[in-house]
Amino acid sequence: MYVMHNSEYPLSCFALFENGPCLIADTNFDVLMVKLKGFFQSAKASKIETRGTRYQYCDFLVKVGTVTMGPSARGISVEVEYGPCVVASDCWNLLLEFLQSFLGSHTPGAPAVFGNRHDVVYGPADTMVQYMELFNKIRKQQQVPVAGIR
Repeated sequence: MYVMHNSEYPLSCFALFENGPCLIADTNFDVLMVKLKGFFQSAKASKIETRGTRYQYCDFLVKVGTVTMGPSARGISVEVEYGPCVVASDCWNLLLEFLQSFLGSHTPGAPAVFGNRHDVVYGPADTMVQYMELFNKIRKQQQVPVAGIR
């Protein structure tokens, strides 16, 4: 289980399970986890976070951040939200066109979180799942393959 926070939702705490649901709780969830430390053990993984700037361009909200793991930068995150739309699949082509205007050929495909959920309202938990996917990719890049010795 991963415990995550988002500055857009300061009173919420997100608990994500590997390949499972995302639990949204209030900020006291961290305190509860400390009290349950006999049942849950903290992973030794480094803290990973993204910090950056938030821009608004008409109805688009763009957040560009640096992803850091420990003391060093490991990547860049770009989050784009189109305010008037709550069903992400309805405005994906518009988001894609907007992303292509400044990312060019580096524009990503549709996020895996869309999956089979074409007509579902997009919420904060969906954003956190996408951040978790990004952080897992960055963690995997950090793992150096061990060469076999013969």
